[in-house]
Order: sequence, then C-alpha cells, then structure tokens
Amino acid sequence: MKVDLDAIRIQPGKKPNLVKRPTCIEPVYGSKEEYRELLAEHVSQLSKLQQILYADNRYSLLLIFQAMDAAGKDSVIRHVMSGINPQGCQVYSFKHPSPRELEHDFLWRSNCVLPERGRIGIFNRSYYEEVLIVRVHPEILEMQNIPHDLTRNGKVWEHRYRSIVDHERHLHCNGTRIVKFFLHLSKEEQRRRFLDRIDDPDKNWKFSIADLEERKFWDKYIEVYEACLLETSTKDAPWYAVPADDKKNARLIVSRIVLDMLESLSLRYPETSPERKKELLDIRKRLENPENGK
Repeated sequence: MKVDLDAIRIQPGKKPNLVKRPTCIEPVYGSKEEYRELLAEHVSQLSKLQQILYADNRYSLLLIFQAMDAAGKDSVIRHVMSGINPQGCQVYSFKHPSPRELEHDFLWRSNCVLPERGRIGIFNRSYYEEVLIVRVHPEILEMQNIPHDLTRNGKVWEHRYRSIVDHERHLHCNGTRIVKFFLHLSKEEQRRRFLDRIDDPDKNWKFSIADLEERKFWDKYIEVYEACLLETSTKDAPWYAVPADDKKNARLIVSRIVLDMLESLSLRYPETSPERKKELLDIRKRLENPENGK
C-alpha cells in the first residue's frame, strides 16, 4: 500500500488547520478483497513484532486514540489489534473521572495503567480529554476542586499542554514509544453514522441524545483539537490526523503507522550466552536419553 504518512503527520509547531485537512483520501486498497488481504498481512506482521517486543523487553508502545463521536475508534482498535496476544496488550477506555480520580492530578489515572516494558498499551480516549472536552465545557473544570487561582489565571490550558509534553518526553526517555491518532471525521459522515445507529437495532445502544447535543459544539471541538494538536505533537510523540470517513482506509493507515514504529525499534530476541547454550545442550542430552531425563 502507498500512502504519504508525512502528509497526515502533524508537524511540530505547525498549525494543523483541520478544516482544510481531508477527512477522506484516495483508498490505499483497490477492492474489498485487497483490503482484507492487506489488513491480514498487517495483522500478521504486528503479531510477530509484538512477540519480539515482549521478548526484547526494552520498549513499550503506547497508542492513543482521540476523535469525535462515531469516528471509528473502537473498530480501528478491534480490527488492527485482532492478532495481538492478549497477554501483551492492554486496552483502556477512559470515561468520566471517578471521585477517587478527581482527588489526583489529571494525569494520575492514566499513569496507573501505562504499558509495562514489552507490552502495547492502547488508550481509547485519554488524558487529552482534559484539554478537549473540558475546554469545550469549562464547567467541568470547576468540578475538579482545583484552586481557583490556578484555573482562573487564563493559563490553565497552557499549563496542561506543558504537563502533557513533559510527561510524554519523560516516558520516551524511559523506553515508552508513543503514537497518537486523531481520527479525522467529517460532520456529514458523523450524521450518516448516527442515522445508521438509529436504523440498526444492533447499534441502538451506541447512540444517545447526548451525542446529538455534542454536535452543536462541532466548531468549538475543531478549534480545541487544532490547539491541542499544535501544542502537543512532537518529534518523539507525534499526532497523526487520519482521514476517517472511510473506515477501511483508516484501519490500514493506522496499522501501517504502528508497524513502522515497531520496525524502527530494531527489536530482537535476547541473545543466548555461551553458558546458556551449554546448559541447553546438557538439558537436550538428558531429554534425548529417557533414563537420564526422568
């Protein structure tokens, strides 16, 4: 598949201009059959690399997904990570903070579930909600029991961006590689997907009146997403604005980006020392001789 990943990567310090960025691009697959073949190939490669990541035990990988409602985060995660060993992958969906979580800083609850070395962690929404939905609905901030002199000085968002960038730099310096995906959906495609959820009984549970209410804030969300991507896309923890109107295309693009990241790590199985080789040969001899291998 051919896709210009640099074109969808948010360059540090460059305004993303989401209004002009495409939500749909030329498909990287020619047919449904080719899509299935490409995805299966990507999933197979991811499975192999995940095994080496686990054995190598030097790095961890954190994938962060943010998007408007109905952009397809769940389906991307389900399809792209379908071949990953569950023992080496952790998926967390962050909902409204609990009373206990509100007693801590906004990064605390995500710190508790960061992936260990050798594992892949996936955040379906994340600490970025604190500079997205909270910025669209600032009344949420008033409920977080933060001292007023810190929230009313006009710098709360600047401080949170800095905390996030510093946090991700710290993780990178300690072996966690971070890739962040903004699934870029058009307002019209969201409308179609909402209608589909209403018309399909099996999808009714996915839709609520709150989803419709949030559409009223579409322009504001675009504004805060642009600010967020501008302030927090870095060389070591980049954002990708993935065109998401075509779900199949989005899955292939995301899987390609994850593969590129894992391949860049030069992962390897641990080398066997001479002493270990001798030990294994001794064990083999014992196993080959039924009398000695009891």
